[in-house]
Amino acid sequence: METDSGRLARAYHERTKHSPASVMSDPHHLDWDNQPLPFKVYEDLAPIPLPAEPPRAEAPVLACLAAGGGGRPEGFAPRLEAIARLFFLTAGVTKKIEAGGRAHYFRAAACTGALYHVEVYLVCGAVPGAGGGLAPGVYHLGAHDYAARRLRAGDFRAALARAAGEASAPLAAFVLTSTFWRNAWKYRSRAYRHCYWDSGTMLANLHAAAAALGVPARTVMGFADAPVNDLLGVDPDQEAALCWVELGRPAEAPEEAPPVPPIAYRTTPLSKEQVDYPLIREVHAATSFADPREAVSWREGARALGDDPPPPAWGFVPGEAGGRAFPLARGEVPHGGVDQTILRRGSVRRFDRERALRFEELSAALRGAAGALPADFLPAGAPALNGMFLIVHAVEGLPPGAYALDRAGERLVQLKAGDYRSEAGGLGLGQELAAEAAVNVYFLSDLERVTAALGGRGYRAAQLEAALMGGRLYLAACGMGFGATGLTFHDDDTVSFFGPAARGREVMFLVLLGHRRKGRVFLA
Repeated sequence: METDSGRLARAYHERTKHSPASVMSDPHHLDWDNQPLPFKVYEDLAPIPLPAEPPRAEAPVLACLAAGGGGRPEGFAPRLEAIARLFFLTAGVTKKIEAGGRAHYFRAAACTGALYHVEVYLVCGAVPGAGGGLAPGVYHLGAHDYAARRLRAGDFRAALARAAGEASAPLAAFVLTSTFWRNAWKYRSRAYRHCYWDSGTMLANLHAAAAALGVPARTVMGFADAPVNDLLGVDPDQEAALCWVELGRPAEAPEEAPPVPPIAYRTTPLSKEQVDYPLIREVHAATSFADPREAVSWREGARALGDDPPPPAWGFVPGEAGGRAFPLARGEVPHGGVDQTILRRGSVRRFDRERALRFEELSAALRGAAGALPADFLPAGAPALNGMFLIVHAVEGLPPGAYALDRAGERLVQLKAGDYRSEAGGLGLGQELAAEAAVNVYFLSDLERVTAALGGRGYRAAQLEAALMGGRLYLAACGMGFGATGLTFHDDDTVSFFGPAARGREVMFLVLLGHRRKGRVFLA
């Protein structure tokens, strides 16, 4: 039975849909003089430089995507060098250029509008490493100067465990937040979707890099919200915790956390003024947990989903369409390491229509995206919250048309055959990118069923899972030498395009795949 929070989450989704009419009639324009800063800057806290020469994550990217959580046994304690590299490969500045009188920053993971509203905090005990490591505490990790700033002294890992209702705490944890205004400046109320889109692509990097460095990692979305926001010293109407990633788990829980008095350090204002978008505050409050027991119950609900076969509407079921089936191709495809892949990653701004992907490449990318995700809302055996639907334009060995991925059968089932470049461009808000790409991959979720099972928090999870899988497509594509980009879409028209097989679903995320057109600049 769907909860009130589930209905409110679905109502928010409905109110933030794009359609041709809504996009054409939208009077919104960007106030460039009021554009937010791309970083959160604490003005009075001393920076603690992170290690300049951390270990490289050189393991093959496709193998790391397949490894899921991977890592070493419980009790493994990552050193500061590894933690610093994980942060850099998740949120670091990989390049900076000056153009048009402005600085443009290239970051490790893609972000909507290149606005970089997701911040990273570290909660840890004593971390050994270069320069004496880090003392126990709560730290903000600054991408702008690759440094940590301590917000609280002491071991607060037990505070995270208590908020999640868990008996043991991580050895360390990255907590991801969104500073809502930095994205809402451009995308307004729809920015709440982007909280999970952009944290999801970052988590794809983080989990791949953790697997490469042998660090156990697990994403946690089930926790009482207020204690975590209080721990970080953030106002949830302006900035709020989205999830955290455990880095290893100790054999024993740490001692009880110290008291958590209020903190409010001075930060550089993001803009001259901020515009309030009540829908963001309302949906976040509606999908928040007030008590750790809600988080425990939520995780139990997620585990129960794995006890029975997934209901038909969770993902694509082959019987829903009678088209031809194409088993995913096997075979070796050349690809690079995680470190190399992330450092050269960039969202494609123009695709080469004349260059097709090979079916082996597309198959490898889909397998990488569909692999096990180490998250508390996806325990072993639980069904994925999203299905993958594709519009194929140019793939050697695969006829053009619309497809759905049968994950269990590892095959693509053709829903309809034909050249749909024009339709794909229309679904992508009329942007030529969607028509130029070799493949468009859409992530669709049955939100009514998801929120009936997991409440409004399930909406957060569905958005995050889709983006995490989309981020894995990014990594797989760049690792194999072609490219990817995320794109927004006309919501209901996309579902209608895929016909009966997509009925009842909603679009969560879209990634385009293909070869870059030579001589073009790509950003973000």
